[in-house]
Amino acid sequence: MAVDYAVIVIYLAGMLAVGWWGMRRAKSKSEFLVAGRRLGPAMYSGTMAAIVLGGASTIGGVGLGYQYGLSGAWLVFTIGFGLLALSIFFSARISRLKVYTVSQMLDLRYGGSSGLISGVVMWSYTLMLAVTSTIAYATIFDVIFGLDRVLAIILGGTIVVCYSTLGGMWSITLTDMVQFVVKTVGVLLLLLPIAVIKAGGFAQMQAELPDDYFSPMSIGAQTVFTYVLIYSFGMLIGQDIWQRVFTARSDKVAKHAGTAAGVYCLAYAVAGSVIGTAAKVLYPNLTSADDAFATIVRDALPIGVKGLVLAAALSAVMSTSSGALIACATVANNDIWQRLRGAVTRTDDGGPHDEVKGNRVFIVLMGAAVIVIAILLNNVVEALTVAYNLLVGGLLVPILGGLLWKRGTGTGALASVGVGGLTVIALMASKGILANEPIYYGLLASLAAYVVVSLATKPTDPAVLAAWRKRLAGGTEPAGTVAEEETAPATTGA
Repeated sequence: MAVDYAVIVIYLAGMLAVGWWGMRRAKSKSEFLVAGRRLGPAMYSGTMAAIVLGGASTIGGVGLGYQYGLSGAWLVFTIGFGLLALSIFFSARISRLKVYTVSQMLDLRYGGSSGLISGVVMWSYTLMLAVTSTIAYATIFDVIFGLDRVLAIILGGTIVVCYSTLGGMWSITLTDMVQFVVKTVGVLLLLLPIAVIKAGGFAQMQAELPDDYFSPMSIGAQTVFTYVLIYSFGMLIGQDIWQRVFTARSDKVAKHAGTAAGVYCLAYAVAGSVIGTAAKVLYPNLTSADDAFATIVRDALPIGVKGLVLAAALSAVMSTSSGALIACATVANNDIWQRLRGAVTRTDDGGPHDEVKGNRVFIVLMGAAVIVIAILLNNVVEALTVAYNLLVGGLLVPILGGLLWKRGTGTGALASVGVGGLTVIALMASKGILANEPIYYGLLASLAAYVVVSLATKPTDPAVLAAWRKRLAGGTEPAGTVAEEETAPATTGA
């Protein structure tokens, strides 16, 4: 195991070194929060794939394959479908907006009437998403080093907070590229073929397992439908995903490189389900399906390769965790704190406001909160479900409505966020967090509130809509709007 330990330690040290290097690049708000909007196709597609394929997609995807066979791929499939839809239909318009947060987009579209409450909902989502990724450190570090759960969460969380705070989105982008390569090699090129060979090949797997393991819908049609509502639609509107779209150097990069990342997700989905199916053949009596990944890595892989695959699992968790953390801090600072602070004081006290320093402070604060909450919670699935139910139930309708329906109004958007979010919360409390009803009825209530209130209220100011259409077309607004003019050149990127 000494070689495996060395691989992991070198990997973690490298993440911190990249964070330190990224600090030299992050000299402005744009560089710190959206990498200067300068990413080219290679870096954009790699970092987008890294952010959407986290611990749930890797450890959870293998676990679903262990439990349901090939149909266990549906969870990651729906993530890939959502990313494809975002990239093909919406990413170009989102990229042209030149904003930093989803709430700023809502401000532009509706005239500034729903930004604070939407910011609170988005902050809740990104916070819980970061918590779920941080909880996953406990499982991985226990397999690697046998660490206590609390110590593992503190160690993993501290590393992510450090490199995210140092260089912001530049550090996260560079570490995500490393993590993308490690995941590709570790999971797709090493673990997948080794697992199938160890299980005796596909013929032997089919001979030893029930036919349901090779049926595309054995996981259940209702489960697939719920995955689509939560994860496919969640990909369309999450701050953590949009913040990556904002890093593209052009709308064409956002569209085409994002599409490539979506296709990669589909391949990753198949790989996870096949690995889980092979694990079922090798270890048919595991007490928990989520133990399948760690078990097959520990028992089936040779020294050195084991360390690389464990690093792949760790990289999957770290990429999602860092992306959710910077999204959480961005929303907390720009959509909540600055709005509340503006309601109290109209001017800064003293010299020029250091926006990079302020965002760094919020990453540290949010990172500390995430670590504490992760220590207190233990159920990853429930935390993730709460996050996506709040996101989709509260924000899907006003965001897509703003992009697709010009009659939607700010009052309608505000009603949609409030009614949808409260419906989701009430039904999770009464029906259970993992029930399907919260997201079903939450979306219906949100849609009804948006349409009825929008039609019952005065249409959006034509000047606001004109400015919105100009921004969607790639135009710019005068200085002082929510999307500040970019000063960094937009000519570099991989």
